[in-house]
Amino acid sequence: MKIEHIAIWVKDLEKMRTFYQKYFGAVSNEKYHNPVKHFQSYFLSFENGCRLEIMNRPDIQESGNSYDSQQFGIIHLAFSTGSKEKVDDLTEILRKDGYTIAGEPRTTGDGYYESVILDPENNIIEITD
Repeated sequence: MKIEHIAIWVKDLEKMRTFYQKYFGAVSNEKYHNPVKHFQSYFLSFENGCRLEIMNRPDIQESGNSYDSQQFGIIHLAFSTGSKEKVDDLTEILRKDGYTIAGEPRTTGDGYYESVILDPENNIIEITD
């Protein structure tokens, strides 16, 4: 078994697609659009074969989930960079580009070296070694 893809409702498809392409090396397919259901999506593929589906439909309500006030359900995505230096480098690039660094690079109690950032729509992203 492997995770094939994870889906996220987003407000701004283009902004989110660009973010994951620029910082995490995602490769996007062509936009899918179903005009009857007012549904649009992209599949973003990553080097290891896992994909992220970002989806938009105008009737989807915003979640009350936030980094400070979390709820049950999927809470974060983690991307492995392969080294502590790459965690530090990507964290600094994202900081310089104006993204929220919710957790500075550190070694966690379970042995990961990671930082925590928020994507353009405040989804929690762990950047790990």
